[in-house]
Amino acid sequence: MKTPDDLTWLMQWYLGQCDEDWEHEFGVQIDTLDNPGWSLSIDLNGTSLEGRTLAPVYDGVSEKEQSIQGGDGDVPWLVCRVEGSKFKAWGGPRDLGRMIQAFRSWAEG
Repeated sequence: MKTPDDLTWLMQWYLGQCDEDWEHEFGVQIDTLDNPGWSLSIDLNGTSLEGRTLAPVYDGVSEKEQSIQGGDGDVPWLVCRVEGSKFKAWGGPRDLGRMIQAFRSWAEG
């Protein structure tokens, strides 16, 4: 069986959480940033990932900066961490795929 790409995997993961209750209160949010970039927030409440830790990831940005100001997207950057009961990630305008892949790697790990 062919392994799904990361976006297909995320859609399947989301669908797997939907139980006629979870999806009314929780979910997956993808949004844009004004520096420019993407944000990804995934609710872990009621999932097998709830309570699981993640060593924060800072790729292309220091822990002190935690964001990139300006830029045209030529500099890839990625920040991932678990905050409370959410997986959160931020990245450059060309890094959305990396953000989803980071969640998948952590979830499957």
